[in-house]
Amino acid sequence: IEYILSYYYNKVNDVKFSSSLGKFVGFTEPGVKWAEDWNSDAAYLAALNAQKETYCLNNVGNDHRNI
Repeated sequence: IEYILSYYYNKVNDVKFSSSLGKFVGFTEPGVKWAEDWNSDAAYLAALNAQKETYCLNNVGNDHRNI
């Protein structure tokens, strides 16, 4: 299970957070700058990593139960 948060502008993926990496990765020039800024905030990264526990793992069985 992986929690992914992506930011797009004009259909271009600028920056993405991946819970498996535990940090943001920038794909464009502005995205790299945003990733560096957001990766320097340990509290923000911890909150996003906690989203995997609160959202993903609690809902992992819902799709299989409804089939």
